[in-house]
Amino acid sequence: PFCFPSLGMRLGGFPRGQLQGSSSEGAGTVRRGHTFQQAHWFLFPVYSLLEILVDFVCVEHTSFDVAYLTEVDPLWNDDSLAFIIQPEALLFANQIAQMACTADSVTSQVGLPLNALFWCIGSWGSSYPLSGALDNEDVTAASAGIGARMIYKLGRQGLLWDTATDLCQKVPSFIWVKYHWKFQIARPVRGRQCIPLGRSAMIWGIAKNPPKSGSDNFLFMVFRKRACCAF
Repeated sequence: PFCFPSLGMRLGGFPRGQLQGSSSEGAGTVRRGHTFQQAHWFLFPVYSLLEILVDFVCVEHTSFDVAYLTEVDPLWNDDSLAFIIQPEALLFANQIAQMACTADSVTSQVGLPLNALFWCIGSWGSSYPLSGALDNEDVTAASAGIGARMIYKLGRQGLLWDTATDLCQKVPSFIWVKYHWKFQIARPVRGRQCIPLGRSAMIWGIAKNPPKSGSDNFLFMVFRKRACCAF
């Protein structure tokens, strides 16, 4: 907890306890992996910071900021509490709904994910619950999935608005539009692909988490689509 790979630092003096991230692999006849991680949301407006497009009306003029820490969010650390902001999760906690995610997984490998299947994150897992626990034993893919959940969660809480649905203004995004977002892995090993949500880590994540200092601490650059009408 409180590890910031983007800043190259960790805040000390905090007891780890149940906030510590973990990954486990199922045993027995039925194998079911599980990963739990904390996540941090940073504001990183590259064009504004580099002053490349200072007079362009469609560029957000904000500063670098730590916008959200899940360590202090009880809803992120407890699946039962997460039910408060996503009661519809009960509708998708069944095999039929999860089998439908196969279609989303296929389309995300060759193109963009299916927005109609908003409860799926392609091959990364399920969008629900909106917590840090994901049923995926591949830590690289699970980290991307948890990052995607963070986007959905912030939108559900009204903290992250969609910038590509309306030309004139941002709009609330309580049900996310998945193809408005793309990821690029930056740490532990930088990737060269900008991937849609749900694309298999076998395509972009090979050798991106080597067994060295800093492994299992991931940093993703998040890109979102922005529609703008400038006069």
